[in-house]
Amino acid sequence: MHPEEKLKELGLSLPSVATPIANFVNYRIVGDILYLSGQGPREADGTLHQGTLGKTVSVEEGYRRARQVGLNLMAVAKEALGDLDRIQGWVKLLGMVNATPDFTDHPKVVNGCSDLLVEVFAERGQHARSAVGYSSLPGGISVEIEAVVQIKK
Repeated sequence: MHPEEKLKELGLSLPSVATPIANFVNYRIVGDILYLSGQGPREADGTLHQGTLGKTVSVEEGYRRARQVGLNLMAVAKEALGDLDRIQGWVKLLGMVNATPDFTDHPKVVNGCSDLLVEVFAERGQHARSAVGYSSLPGGISVEIEAVVQIKK
């Protein structure tokens, strides 16, 4: 199934792509690899979710926010490639979680993005991944995820 048809089936739509907050671009293509800069939990209306896992944000809410980050990553991929079906596979994610020092459920949070990629892309959505904690993230956001994607030849 085409990824955008699957998104519709799930009742989801891609948000607009946000302008980078500093001196970088949202993506870079090198050969058949698409590098996606880190995206945060920005809703379609522009709201950026802030907070710290283990303090002000639950694991369940963090999961939902990471799922939103997945939509934002897909929106950037579509901007870069013109069509999500040009994605051969999601190669690697780096999930960064704004968390207290004693928080240990980083993988459960980043699963929000990972689960969405597999729901939308099936086997092409399976990827290698790191899920790590940070004492802060830009703007106080709760989760940021970057990705490496292989493009169909």
